[in-house]
Amino acid sequence: MSIPAPWTAAPAPGLVRGLLTSPARAAAVVVLIVLALFALIGPLLWNQPALQELGRALEAPSLSDPLGRDRLGRSVVARLAHATRLSLALAALSVVTSALVGGVAGVIAAWRGRWVDTTLNAAAETLVAVPALLIVLLAAALADGSLLVLYVGIAVAQSVEWFRVVRARSAVVLAGPAVGTARMLDLGTWHVLRRHLWPELAPVALTLASFGIGTAVLALSTLSYVGVGLRPPTAELGLMITEALPFWSQAPWLVLAPVLVLAGTLLALLGLRREEAPA
Repeated sequence: MSIPAPWTAAPAPGLVRGLLTSPARAAAVVVLIVLALFALIGPLLWNQPALQELGRALEAPSLSDPLGRDRLGRSVVARLAHATRLSLALAALSVVTSALVGGVAGVIAAWRGRWVDTTLNAAAETLVAVPALLIVLLAAALADGSLLVLYVGIAVAQSVEWFRVVRARSAVVLAGPAVGTARMLDLGTWHVLRRHLWPELAPVALTLASFGIGTAVLALSTLSYVGVGLRPPTAELGLMITEALPFWSQAPWLVLAPVLVLAGTLLALLGLRREEAPA
């Protein structure tokens, strides 16, 4: 029986297999798939979220309009589909950007060390001194309804967390004996990244991504709800809740629809969190 070399790291389990290891996690995946399909297909089926028919204001749900009409006679299901697509797309883009910027910077800081690590860490600590919510609020105040500025603000706020977590985990792995042996054998940078670093960072990246998307969706909705985010008539979950609250007693479905989508998204993303294996 052959004994594996001590520097050979076991491959990380597949992400899909890891996601389906418990019923709760499998249910979370199903909810996210349903929401993603609704965000992709819904706007094609209901493609006029801003069309007003004042004669149908606060119309109850029906077969033609499953979620009824709002105060301006706009289709709620059409607005909900476009709002879900906007929230998920912006959140995913923000997380991808923050992962690339913060994650890559974290690996570089841990790998290169010295002045590179000192400089990047100082920049991160400077941003940490300012609360993430304040960064997003400042971006929102300057945005005046600009989706681009909101995206940049959310991405910058999340990049700091990616940098700090990835840098800390990478530093431990790169200082370990397995990586030291690989370097002595001159196995190359790609080998270290693929066989040693990525298996350790993959579970962390999944956890950060799931929480990051949930945080971005919640931040966008909260900013719109308090009136400093996107502006009407944009279809957005927070705006839909704000516009529907005065009509809660007459048309409760107007509030329930975006609230259920928002809650379902956040709970499903929370369900994707992977437990760390014991040492």
